[in-house]
Amino acid sequence: MPKSITRTYSRYTREACSLLSGLIRAARKEHKLTAQEVADRAGISRGLLQRIEKGDLKCEIGVVFEVAIIVGVKLFDTDESTLRKHIRQTEDKLALLPKSVRKKTKVVHDEF
Repeated sequence: MPKSITRTYSRYTREACSLLSGLIRAARKEHKLTAQEVADRAGISRGLLQRIEKGDLKCEIGVVFEVAIIVGVKLFDTDESTLRKHIRQTEDKLALLPKSVRKKTKVVHDEF
């Protein structure tokens, strides 16, 4: 059995995850939704929802975003049309940048 990898996360990452998980839990309770109702709507187990609400950093980001949308947590401070505009701008920017980034190799001077 392979060893599990222990990851370290920055404090900012941990705090951001804690904030999002707290917002998800608060929104679920404000909308008077049970954990099982939200889990069923998201197509996940109740245990995974509990891990999301506790701020477990190993939960899949797509599932966390989906749960946030289901309970009404706004992920970005823009409406859908503005979000699409930002996506297009980012895609345009990425099209101008190189496909991959490589470190420059040192030139060897072997003239003796």
